[in-house]
Amino acid sequence: MRVRALFVLLAVPALAAATALPAVAADPSVAPGGNFDLSVWQLQEPVGSPGKPTTISSSRLQGANGFQDSYFYTDTRDGAMTFWAPEKGVTTPNSNYARSELREMNRDGSAANWSLSGSHKLSATLRVVSVTSNVCVGQVHLGTGGSSTKPLLELYYRASGDIVLGTENSPDGGQTPHTVGHVSLGKTWTYTIGISGGNTIDLTVNGSTTHYSIPSSFKAYKQYFKAGSYNQSSSDSTTKGARVAFYGLNVSHG
Repeated sequence: MRVRALFVLLAVPALAAATALPAVAADPSVAPGGNFDLSVWQLQEPVGSPGKPTTISSSRLQGANGFQDSYFYTDTRDGAMTFWAPEKGVTTPNSNYARSELREMNRDGSAANWSLSGSHKLSATLRVVSVTSNVCVGQVHLGTGGSSTKPLLELYYRASGDIVLGTENSPDGGQTPHTVGHVSLGKTWTYTIGISGGNTIDLTVNGSTTHYSIPSSFKAYKQYFKAGSYNQSSSDSTTKGARVAFYGLNVSHG
């Protein structure tokens, strides 16, 4: 198996339980790129011109002195890679919601765009620090293969504490929600989003795994992972929004 993005910490919470914070923290004095391998990610932020959010390349994200600002930074208390997406911010043309979110890339700088066949996994250890109503913390998004700009799936955390997987019914739209867990706000939890055999979604949340069939209408499309804070509500407020802290992030393909 080829591992493409690895968090460098050696200790994380047990997969089967939600806990307050990891036992071992990252270096809180460096940029996120000093604690995480960000060579296979680029960042999209909720600033820029209308319909054109600012994008930060993987080369700028890497290293202890890599990019960070008020929307993407290392928490100086525990070293978490933190994403902030306010209710008011610049959005993409196909969304009404702001985001501070990583988009999967290849190590050569090209956009990741992989086939559903094979084995693909996105794993994370995280906690939602604050949320107005609902935030997407992980996605499998459609790449090339057609005109759709929909995701294959989105993993949400709601203000109620419910963790919900949204599976897209077809590339034309329509999403089916599946409640897959519950974690109190501010508590650490884990997820693994897996694609196996070209036709199955394997989702593990805090050690509990569920499986979902991929409709055949998605077979023509390539895919890529996303992770961070994709806020699911909007208003004129720049102080309300979703703040998400990551303690582990790993992508693998095989």
